[in-house]
Amino acid sequence: MFDPRDPAFLEDPYPAFAELREQGDVHFHDGLGLAIAVSHAASSAVLRHRGLGRIWQDAQPLERFASFNLLHRNSLLENEPPAHTRLRRLIAGAFGRGHVQRLRPMVATLATRMVDDLAAAIAADGSADLLEHLAQPLPVAVIAELLGVPGTDGPRMVQLSNAIVKMYEYDLPEEGRDAAERAAAEFVEYVRSVASARADSPGEDIISDLLRSELTPDELVATAVLLLMAGHEATVNVLGNGITALLTHRDQWERLLASPALLDSCVEELIRFDAPLQLFERTATEDVSICGHVVSRGEKIGALLGAAARDPKVFDDPDRLDIGRTPNAHLGFGLGIHYCVGAPLARVEIAAALSALAEKLPGLRLAETPRRRPEFVIRGLRELRVTA
Repeated sequence: MFDPRDPAFLEDPYPAFAELREQGDVHFHDGLGLAIAVSHAASSAVLRHRGLGRIWQDAQPLERFASFNLLHRNSLLENEPPAHTRLRRLIAGAFGRGHVQRLRPMVATLATRMVDDLAAAIAADGSADLLEHLAQPLPVAVIAELLGVPGTDGPRMVQLSNAIVKMYEYDLPEEGRDAAERAAAEFVEYVRSVASARADSPGEDIISDLLRSELTPDELVATAVLLLMAGHEATVNVLGNGITALLTHRDQWERLLASPALLDSCVEELIRFDAPLQLFERTATEDVSICGHVVSRGEKIGALLGAAARDPKVFDDPDRLDIGRTPNAHLGFGLGIHYCVGAPLARVEIAAALSALAEKLPGLRLAETPRRRPEFVIRGLRELRVTA
């Protein structure tokens, strides 16, 4: 069984996943303390089964993690029907008021400007970090516009998000847990101040729309923070992992340059090929059988999305990057009632970044081996130095 802390495994987990798939659909992982679904069929069943839910359990002790628990206890992601049904209706309604279409031209403009900055940095120094100049600032600027907050607040929001999401990893040191709570408390205070200002002076942003809904004040705060954390982490890591894959598989980068019509299928393939979210947990609310493995009530099971994405029963030649792959039944945005509400916006951001890179930096290539983050659940890079 794989060790989620092993640097060699983190560098390339997919051979270990393939071995597990060959042995069966579901396995118990002693180190993680839960069953893991490794096939596409089993992972899909975990994500769809109504007897498996996101059952939030407060981080303990309660007085130590008050803000972290507030953000998750009131989150769309951590609730099941009927609470989830109400939250998703209200949040999807706000998203459905044209925000994605409103932001589309701005996203393209931002991506072009950021790629110009990347090109200038490469020209000045010979190489530059694509994460720093494009993958990290683009989704933050978009979310800032969506929320109606100053773009200058973006870097601090990223720092807070990075601290909070580390709580999703296994065996996090105590100082990391304390840092997550401090970040959550600062984020709660920040969003409450923004919501107070919007109550007095509404705008076209999504917080103004959410204020007109039936969300409680805590639910509004949790929703705003979720949009930032989920929107930022997913887009940064799809771009980092995906551009690394394109530049490593040079024929596919050249293929995209020659055939811009493949842009949409390229986005889907990058999400599949090196999943930004590797593991998504569910808790059994009743005894459940997943491909013959019984998950007893109260026990957890995880859908190993990275393993599902390389299942040869669903994807032809799954270890090959194919930007024209269609259909592409990846699980990168989830399935069922927890399907990512921000998926359309994430796709717009990823496509805009790839389009700008292809137009402005067709000779883009890796300047050195990318540095990977040491986390398993959220898979991404520390740095992606490129040249042209």
